Amino acid sequence: MEIIPVILSGGFGTRLWPLSRKQNPKQYLSLISDYTMLQETILRLSTFDSIADPIILCNVDHRFLVAEQCQQINIKNPTILLEPVSRNTAPAITAAALYTIKKSHDAMLLVLSADHVIQDVEEFHKAISIASKQAQKGKLTTFGIVPTNANTGYGYIKSSKENNGGAYKVEEFVEKPDRITAKKYLDQGDYLWNSGMFMFKANTLIDKLAVHSPDIVKLVSDAVNKATQDLDFIRLDRQIFETSPSVSIDYALMEKSDSVVVVHLDAGWTDVGSWSALYNISEKDSNGNIFKGDVTAKDTTNSYIYASNHVVATVGVDNLIVIHTSDATFIASQDKAHEVKTIVSSLEKKGIDEAHSNRKVFRPWGWYDSIEKSENFQVKKLYVKPGGKLSLQMHHKRAEHWVVVRGIATVTKGDQTFTLEKGDSTYIPLGVTHGLSNTANKPLEIIEVQSGTYLGEDDIVRFEDIYGRIKEN
Repeated sequence: MEIIPVILSGGFGTRLWPLSRKQNPKQYLSLISDYTMLQETILRLSTFDSIADPIILCNVDHRFLVAEQCQQINIKNPTILLEPVSRNTAPAITAAALYTIKKSHDAMLLVLSADHVIQDVEEFHKAISIASKQAQKGKLTTFGIVPTNANTGYGYIKSSKENNGGAYKVEEFVEKPDRITAKKYLDQGDYLWNSGMFMFKANTLIDKLAVHSPDIVKLVSDAVNKATQDLDFIRLDRQIFETSPSVSIDYALMEKSDSVVVVHLDAGWTDVGSWSALYNISEKDSNGNIFKGDVTAKDTTNSYIYASNHVVATVGVDNLIVIHTSDATFIASQDKAHEVKTIVSSLEKKGIDEAHSNRKVFRPWGWYDSIEKSENFQVKKLYVKPGGKLSLQMHHKRAEHWVVVRGIATVTKGDQTFTLEKGDSTYIPLGVTHGLSNTANKPLEIIEVQSGTYLGEDDIVRFEDIYGRIKEN
């Protein structure tokens, strides 16, 4: 039976930070390896038999980034389901199950998170094989991680001692414990870390969920039935989906069902949910440091320093997390790095854009990077991939000046069409219809200077668009 990976993407999983001073957008500063964690999640299944192209759930803002990452590793036909709002894992997984049932009632789903690290892939594959057999019997299977320490950052699963084909009945799910309780769990030996990975048949999941959380099944089913196709993406109906309860699959089903079994997994698993977790699993130098990007350090120890945009220099520091991107700089002690969520919440309350948006924005034709912005002007760098084409459009409140810095641009301005090469430029007055495309086989890069009374992305009137975005006007 073919297994369909369902990948919950978010957090570190989809992040790609470009190296500064590099012109090739395929050169990235990686977190773990030469691939993003989303790509790693997909690739570690590539040698397992009967694996289908994945279903990936992500938010709307990440859709082109996810699609690009799939193309980079030659995943031709992923199903990318767009969550209009975040509603935790139960509605997300339910949406994936209901979508697959439309095509195959008996589909087998392997639910994974995009921000996990698994070092022993062979052992992971063995666990999948065991879980698959259990799922075929109608079981809801979860993967329990054999604990290596009294970790208080994970929920735990109490496993029965009776082995049934490599799986064990789940006796209890418990929330994240305090240090004393976690130590007790570790000493007892029958508690596992809750990995948040699952395997079951799609119809089994829906049948069981309909008993324990029927409101989720009903609402998500309606959202899937009213989903719309947007290029290569499936947009779940926002109005319906946002009314679904926001709960985890554990709370909605796993903790309530008597059909749950757990497969023990000892494969070097880590949930990279914080920078400290990333530090813990990465290879360190003789001073206990991990440096990524342009870092210059003196008398610096036990620190993780990430520089994706400018040089970061440190002197005489210890036990720090320093993350510098084009959007923001985050500095914390190792033991407080997990509190970044409180910082994000504070930024959101203040209405600061960096809390929810990145400077670099991916589009179906490539991406743009907002280099500088002030009153009445904005400077962007546009990267148009070979074959990419921006929509034929106009703006009511801004003019644009384009300068080609790499490649050859085909420009439409009013009733004119012409080409611009490196060093050439053109001015697009306010209200003039214009378009831009890259018909060459090499990337096109343009510096765009916008000027006007309003510079928002919603000041676009599209007339023609090969990506079907005219409806967004």
